[in-house]
Order: sequence, then structure tokens, then C-alpha cells
Amino acid sequence: MSGIPKLLMIVGVIIFVVGFLMQFIQIGKLPGDIVVKKGNTTFYFPIATSILISIVLSLIFYFIGKFR
Repeated sequence: MSGIPKLLMIVGVIIFVVGFLMQFIQIGKLPGDIVVKKGNTTFYFPIATSILISIVLSLIFYFIGKFR
């Protein structure tokens, strides 16, 4: 059970860093995100943003699993 506090600290630091970086980087306005505006209706489908977040999270969990 001694690995759980270390894992929680790592996850906390990752969440803190991501939250800090999101102030300066506007995720959600990437090329590849679909935005359809018709009249007063807007449809937004963030394909590129979803792929980017998936890759980043996969790398984070890969390294956490590798060093655990």
C-alpha cells in the first residue's frame, strides 16, 4: 500500500500542471475540430482535441505503469 500515496501525488501534480497550462493554451480550437453554425444553432465536435488528449493521457499512464 505504500505506492498509493506516491501515485496520488503524481496524479495531483499532473492535474495541477495541466490546469496551469490550460490558462495559456486554448485547447478546443485546433485544426480538425468540426464547427457547424446554422442560424442560431452551433454544433461543435472536437475530433483533433480528443485525439490530442487521448495521446497525452496514454503517454502519462504508460509512464506511470512503467515506473510503478
